[in-house]
Amino acid sequence: MSALRARRWIGLILVVIVLDQISKYFVHTHFQPGERLNVLPFFDWILTYNTGAAFSFLADAGGWQRWFFVALAVIVSAWCWRWLNREHDARVQLALALIIGGALGNVIDRLWLGKVIDFILVYWAPWNYYYPAFNVADSAISIGAVLMLWSAIFGSKRA
Repeated sequence: MSALRARRWIGLILVVIVLDQISKYFVHTHFQPGERLNVLPFFDWILTYNTGAAFSFLADAGGWQRWFFVALAVIVSAWCWRWLNREHDARVQLALALIIGGALGNVIDRLWLGKVIDFILVYWAPWNYYYPAFNVADSAISIGAVLMLWSAIFGSKRA
């Protein structure tokens, strides 16, 4: 596949980044840290910050993790872009574009604030179960990862 055909995915990558940044900016400027707004019985908006990775991994590492996660996201994004340029399966291309957009959305936060803004809180109150807060970029990465797994398991087999 030519690089020109892969460039059609830049639009999706940019949409993910823009939606992520607009939503984070809104919450960052309209909420105080820890402030919650109930939306549904299982869903709140909340302003939290994460200096680590998923599930606050390495959040208390002392600051070096900021640059580690920036470098890791940039390297993974470049690798995914290279793969995207060579891939023929549109499902895999979609997954890679979502992963790239999400990774770069969180990189912007790390460069701007030194931490990632999280604001979506999903929970099950009867059992007092709270999933860690996340954002649009995290959602795009997760959806992309699930699509990659789905494609690997159920995708067409080519000779």
